[in-house]
Amino acid sequence: MSSRITLALNPAFRVAPVRRRTFGAFVEHLGRCVYSGIFEPGHPSADEDGFRTDVLALTRELGVSSVRYPGGNFVSGYKWEDGVGPVEQRPARHDLAWHSTEPNTVGLDEFMAWVAKAGVEPMYAVNLGTRGIEETLDVLQYANAPEGIALSDERAANGHAAPYGISMWCLGNEMDGPWQTGHKTPEEYARVATEAARAMRQEDPGLELVACGSSNTSMETFGAWENAVLTEAYDHVDMISAHAYYSEQDGDQASFLASADDMDYYIDSVVATADHVRAKLKRDKRIMVSFDEWNIWYQHRAESRPPSGEDWPIAPVLLEDTYSAMDAVVFGNLLISLLRHSDRVASASLAQLVNVIAPIMTEPGGASWKQTTFHPFALTSRHAAGEVLDVRLDAPTFENRRFGTSSAADAVATWDEGSGALSLFVVNRGADEQLDLDADLSAFGDLELVEAVTLHHEDPYAANTNDAPETVTPAANDSITLAGDRLTGDLPAISWSMIRLARRA
Repeated sequence: MSSRITLALNPAFRVAPVRRRTFGAFVEHLGRCVYSGIFEPGHPSADEDGFRTDVLALTRELGVSSVRYPGGNFVSGYKWEDGVGPVEQRPARHDLAWHSTEPNTVGLDEFMAWVAKAGVEPMYAVNLGTRGIEETLDVLQYANAPEGIALSDERAANGHAAPYGISMWCLGNEMDGPWQTGHKTPEEYARVATEAARAMRQEDPGLELVACGSSNTSMETFGAWENAVLTEAYDHVDMISAHAYYSEQDGDQASFLASADDMDYYIDSVVATADHVRAKLKRDKRIMVSFDEWNIWYQHRAESRPPSGEDWPIAPVLLEDTYSAMDAVVFGNLLISLLRHSDRVASASLAQLVNVIAPIMTEPGGASWKQTTFHPFALTSRHAAGEVLDVRLDAPTFENRRFGTSSAADAVATWDEGSGALSLFVVNRGADEQLDLDADLSAFGDLELVEAVTLHHEDPYAANTNDAPETVTPAANDSITLAGDRLTGDLPAISWSMIRLARRA
């Protein structure tokens, strides 16, 4: 069976320029993300600093633009000083967030060395859970101040004379969550975040600061939290964070396929609240959204259960979800939502990068491979360029328990007028029907079809593994054709597709 989907595209339907920071990621001291993830000195591919060069190569192929570090829940109990100086003198600590032992072999200096090798921008989170303004200023001065004061001289003594120049800073992490070490009420957090931001700007007025927003839309304080925090901190921050994870629950495949409906609602709600505060305070600037944690995460699975009792292991196997073809389709749809909101989403971070709910997996001492989710991220990052276009879509609908009625398709496009490149990203979210694509491209002039690929598998639960890393990969979609101004073709059920066109030479 099949149904028709029609798309209306026009270069005048501009949302905002494509933001490279949309394609950020996240490295937290959690599970095997750092140790045997990005860092494994004994690995055959390890470089002189102990970094896995196979992971570095995959990070570059993934097209990551920025990386948030060092947490996450981990940061709310972290002492950044433990991770600098001679490695043999660094103390091991219990990490309360993930019931693990942190050896502090990797810290700020090592991360910045890795950032330089990966060619990404750092995004640093400070501890406003168990610590506060003094420690925030200390790590800022250690990282960014020129030589001549105690902390910058300490950095130089540790082998890093030049300031790191970190621009983006997160003011804590998920402080609305009762699970967070140092959890605060909205008013408590608003006060400490405002004072930390004010002090940081005294050190460097040009910093870009992210206040903690709600941890997800189901929090009882969602909306009210953003209102309280921004009412206090509006003049001192640039962005407010959003975090969201999605998974198929209780066999409800239909609601899972429609997950991007929640992301759309989440972003629109945070923007509405921020703009309400803007009007209330009579300010000119607009607060942007930093969607600095997003992914598919099966939190109910055993993989997400931390150690307990007297077991405090270093880098345990934790949160190592294996992603299916369907997971990759939903994941690609979340990227569509982020792009569609490029007018207000200034930054985003896929959580996480390696091993922990990640697109890249590694075997200690062995191979690395790409999860299914690697592919929509890499292709979107590589080919989304120019201006984001609002795609007007007419498609059938399907019923689901969470959202009621959802569109069976979703899409976004980017148009680079200078190069004449048009990229279309489209998902078929229906579980049963193929969609017959019909798009009118007459507004773009004389185009030619460059490439059409589709990620789909007859078994939506098929996955990539170390033994079979190519089970689910994008393949050429030969049904997609361009005849004159009409783009047509077949989009299989539960599929993600990228179609690239270019102005004819």
